[in-house]
Amino acid sequence: MDVNATLNTIAADVERGNIVFPTHAEIALRVQRLLDDPDCSLSALGKVVAAEPVLHARVLSVANSIAYNPGGRAITEIGAAISRLGFGTLRALAAAVVVRQMKELPRLPEHRALAGALWEHTAHVAALARTLARKVTHQNPDAAFFGGIVHEMGGFYLIARAASYPGLIEGDLEAWHGDGEARIGHAVLSALDTPPAILEALHIMWTGYLAMPPASLGDTLLLADQLTPTESPLDALAGMSRKGMNVELQMLVDDEELSEILAESADEVASLDAALKA
Repeated sequence: MDVNATLNTIAADVERGNIVFPTHAEIALRVQRLLDDPDCSLSALGKVVAAEPVLHARVLSVANSIAYNPGGRAITEIGAAISRLGFGTLRALAAAVVVRQMKELPRLPEHRALAGALWEHTAHVAALARTLARKVTHQNPDAAFFGGIVHEMGGFYLIARAASYPGLIEGDLEAWHGDGEARIGHAVLSALDTPPAILEALHIMWTGYLAMPPASLGDTLLLADQLTPTESPLDALAGMSRKGMNVELQMLVDDEELSEILAESADEVASLDAALKA
């Protein structure tokens, strides 16, 4: 199989609009349209979120996580949960619902298992990116969280289509790393009206290199991807294990400082990671 040609075919299909998203994608798009409306009200958002049980549960779960509720004051009202999270995090959680739905699209058991492992990776990168944005790169934590949530959207779509191209996942996926991931990922996320600033940061993540020291949103996502203990299974299949790059962290961030930040943030990351996976 010519993997590169197959990836180009899949990307071209998406770019032509030949893509079917899970049912819950429409809810995510409705939430995004409301958030893009300068006259958007908390009441209107609350009604849309409350009408989607999966998103409703995820919003409450994350709002009550240690990351957003360090004082332990639980809330059960959706309006209060949205107020606590903020609109940026709500946008990310709407996208997370779509990602989790895409995880269920593959028809073959082995492909569903691969998508499950990719979701484990996704959730941890998103949680870690939010913490690193706040404490290391000083980027917008909500944007980092959103970028972490959607950074493997192209990968989920690739796995979902794999049954139509026997041998694609099982073959040499070297062509996926870099341009292949960037083209499919960009096409899928553009179809979901992903903000341009997020797409720009993701392009850096997919095709660029980690700056020293890390400073941009793209750097934040790359660093989170380097530090997560749950590697993307697609990176391994592409022969591009990021753990194998042996990043010298002391060249990126003071090693002792970074270790302290990660230790202090461990509970926060674990709580947010668990809330996303619940």
